[in-house]
Amino acid sequence: MELLFAADSPPLHAIAAAKISGFSLNSKPSLPSGSPPTLLLEAGKRLYGTNVILRYIGRISSLPGFYGRDAYQASQIDEWLDYAPIFASGSDLSIADVAVWIGLAGAGLRWESLRKSKKYQNLVRWFNSISTEYDAQLSELASTFLGKRGPAKVAASKLKEPQTSNSRSNTVENGVHTTETAGTRTFEVDLPDAEVGKVKLRFAPEPSGYLHIGHSKAALLNQYFAERYKGQVIIRFDDTNPDKESSEFVDNLLKDIETLGIKFSAITYTSDHFPQIMEMAEKLIREGKAYVDDTPREKMQQERMDGIESRCRINSVEENLNLWKEMIAGSERGLVCCLRGKLDMQDPNKSLRDPVYYRCNLTPHHRIGAKYKVYPTYDFCCPFVDAVEGITHALRSSEYHDRNDQYYRIQTDMGFRKVHIYEFSRLNMVYTLLSKRKLLWFVQNGKVESWDDPRFPTVQGIVRRGLKIEALIQFILEQGASKNLNLMEWDKLWAINKKIIDPVCPRHTAVIEERRVLLILTDGPKDPFVRILPKHKKYEGAGEKGVTYSNRLWIDYADAESISVNEEVTLKDWGNAIVKEIKKDENGVVTQLVGVLHLEGNVKKTKLKLTWLSDGNELVRLTLVDFDYLITKKKLEEDEDFTDVVNPCTRTETSALGESDMRNLKRGDVIQLERKGYYRCDVPLIRPSKPIVLFAIPDGKQQTVAK
Repeated sequence: MELLFAADSPPLHAIAAAKISGFSLNSKPSLPSGSPPTLLLEAGKRLYGTNVILRYIGRISSLPGFYGRDAYQASQIDEWLDYAPIFASGSDLSIADVAVWIGLAGAGLRWESLRKSKKYQNLVRWFNSISTEYDAQLSELASTFLGKRGPAKVAASKLKEPQTSNSRSNTVENGVHTTETAGTRTFEVDLPDAEVGKVKLRFAPEPSGYLHIGHSKAALLNQYFAERYKGQVIIRFDDTNPDKESSEFVDNLLKDIETLGIKFSAITYTSDHFPQIMEMAEKLIREGKAYVDDTPREKMQQERMDGIESRCRINSVEENLNLWKEMIAGSERGLVCCLRGKLDMQDPNKSLRDPVYYRCNLTPHHRIGAKYKVYPTYDFCCPFVDAVEGITHALRSSEYHDRNDQYYRIQTDMGFRKVHIYEFSRLNMVYTLLSKRKLLWFVQNGKVESWDDPRFPTVQGIVRRGLKIEALIQFILEQGASKNLNLMEWDKLWAINKKIIDPVCPRHTAVIEERRVLLILTDGPKDPFVRILPKHKKYEGAGEKGVTYSNRLWIDYADAESISVNEEVTLKDWGNAIVKEIKKDENGVVTQLVGVLHLEGNVKKTKLKLTWLSDGNELVRLTLVDFDYLITKKKLEEDEDFTDVVNPCTRTETSALGESDMRNLKRGDVIQLERKGYYRCDVPLIRPSKPIVLFAIPDGKQQTVAK
């Protein structure tokens, strides 16, 4: 076997796995920079990409358990290789172990520092055991590929580690950076037959709704591969169904694409190609590869399921052309017809059983009006437009897997070159609907405000709820191009978001208005005074605010009812106080507290740290809004009606008072309310009679549970 690769990025995982397996591998750093590694086999066969080659070595190795002892363990190893460290069961060395070992050895001084910190003792023990057992093979590998890259030494092997030259940093828009090293890549997959500088991809949303989190994965993966292969991405609007599409959706999809930071080379529309697609349809009719069918839709569906050929399948070319003209004219006769491909009605893959290519539709198109009465189906126009626009690789979610053969067959009938399909798993989220048809139902039935409602999984919706786009990009890139179907938790996404907003967002104080309790400090300042305090004690850039101090303080009822007489409490940003008296009404509800300052008290010894607001006219009114999931079931089954699990209560509002500085908030500002959580300002102060509206931002820990 001969392994070809770029000198600046040797496939160390594969080389190490081959050496440990005892294979003779002739390695040649002869490919240009950026090229995927290539394994040359007998009879001119080739394999491309590090992980593809690594899996091949795992399959042919005689080492027990090297690629798992059964299909399940092999799948676990595959899953890890795609996106995360999942090890095969048992104590046998696997190719996943080799990949992790190489990643650590290639991390340079960073790994050396972690080894010495004793933070990951089990990992160090595992690393050293492999270093000892396979010292001969790994030492040779190290001297060849890692010896010149850094001075740090691995304990049990004499391997020199690289400091930075084994890392490759890919910068993503909006300040997100993904650094790729042998062991810490977000993901590494290769496109089939991809040539650097020649890859052309397309992101092709249908303008029938806003971009949602699932679409975001497709868009970002297209951009990832375009950057990796120094290629390009075009945006193509798949506008073939005038019943669902509108210019509003086009405009907002472009807005969402810009929000994601997708860099595209052109914007095209499938409707730009309508004349050529119609010519292709007529060409296929003349060649006997398509026919016009007037079978009722329900009967046609049943015949396709049963593999029964339509009676129209034997129509002559002349009959088909005449009926095709009736369809184009939108006549009464034409309206009951459709154009079907003549593929294979007996194929086990039902998508090949004479799929529909064209249907009549009298609804005016949002771009070209009523010019056409017939429109191509997605299955027919997609392979055509991909070919004529020069697309080299079409990224599609794995839900289309059964239609891949159909795609290739149609392209063959059209006489086009093959466009490679690359599949990735659809991103599914718990308690979430991603079908645009179902999301439209919520809009049309008034269950949400609009497509940018913060309860929606649309890009605009989750951004409006307080998600930073950097967090969304990081979350999706961490999923990588895995083909494993996963149901993801929202908590992980919001936890990433918290790490981004917490270090920089300003801190403010608010008190819940309902049953708020007045704390009177008998020795407090009768004349209120103001101190200037930082909005974030660890981030100067958050600015400063004025805080008013007086002898009359508002506190939350929940705090008031937990205080005992003569208890010492801490007033945040002031000092300690001792509560001397607790007043209650006839129902035992706390109505007022009386206390004295004890500023010399030890704040570390108090149980309660109270947030408070000085009573006065400068306080601003707030509405704090919390959201829940739109449905009450974590995952819907295929045949389940989503309207049966619609959550009846998904929005709750709480009135509160906020400190005076909050009147300066602008729409979109993200803040933290002390001891209450993170919020995004949706409606700033317009006039004193209208409250500021703040949307609660989940923090990844306090997941709301559908009722």
